[in-house]
Amino acid sequence: MPQATLNNEYKMKVPYKLKQGQSRNFHQLPSGLKMEVIYQKGLQNKSPNDKICNQSPLVFIHGSFHAAWCWAEHWMPFFSENGFDSYALSLLGQGESDAPDGSVAGTLQTHAADIADFIKTQTELSSSPVLIGHSFGGLIVQYYIANLEKDLKGNLAGAVLVCSVPPTGNSGLVWRYLFSKPVAAFKVTMSLAAKAFQTSLPLCKETFFSQEMDDHLVLRYQELMTESSRMPLFDLKKLNASLPVARVVNPSTQVLVMGAADDFIVDAKGLEETGSFYGVQPVCVEGVAHDMMLDSSWEKGANLIMSWIKSLENI
Repeated sequence: MPQATLNNEYKMKVPYKLKQGQSRNFHQLPSGLKMEVIYQKGLQNKSPNDKICNQSPLVFIHGSFHAAWCWAEHWMPFFSENGFDSYALSLLGQGESDAPDGSVAGTLQTHAADIADFIKTQTELSSSPVLIGHSFGGLIVQYYIANLEKDLKGNLAGAVLVCSVPPTGNSGLVWRYLFSKPVAAFKVTMSLAAKAFQTSLPLCKETFFSQEMDDHLVLRYQELMTESSRMPLFDLKKLNASLPVARVVNPSTQVLVMGAADDFIVDAKGLEETGSFYGVQPVCVEGVAHDMMLDSSWEKGANLIMSWIKSLENI
């Protein structure tokens, strides 16, 4: 990969230690700022005759309070073992990426443009990637599909929305919680808006993970999430004013919408809204919470995505 240098001046006080086979690189944007990229090459010995494994790299986009490391923990090793090249990006102001000027990391437009620049200029992406976004990262992927996909040579091989914020934003989620689950609404507000998840282990666990999750792992991820977001990913008021995401007529990108049965943030109606927007039946994964890629049963979502990619007709 280009710009593949890393000095020892970590931006996170709790740096994430990469696993075997992973590398941390930096992609330089037109602005001169650099985005952290964690890369893991797909192994070919598992399915050497599988065309999918040779042609569809995966590009992972995190949500608020996370960074590229959240994919490197479980899903990137899993997909590598099954032959997929994987790239996890840290959006500006998150993880080890540079921070832009201002009080927030960016907008839907700027984050999507940064992802597009990475995909267009990354020479190792020899074929169209599958773009995978989690939570607010899923909303960025939705904007990308609606506005930027056709600017690239060819289309995305597919897109996966994992516990994604719906195309109308998070305001509907908030209002439903206020009227139907006021206690949960208070907890979500304290956890996310007031960032109480950073200091309360029980609240962090309830917000992001299943109750079966070991506390020592929750504590480790709590520290990484606290360090990952040096500035807010969005100005939420301006973000909601710019929504909903534009609907694409006859979209060329096939989309998998998947949610978690124990999601404390995105409810069932939010999942249904996103599925309806793309004309697909959403899949709700049992036994996992919002951070599906880090949760104790993380392999459920990974297996579902791998099966879906293999079923795509255009790969």
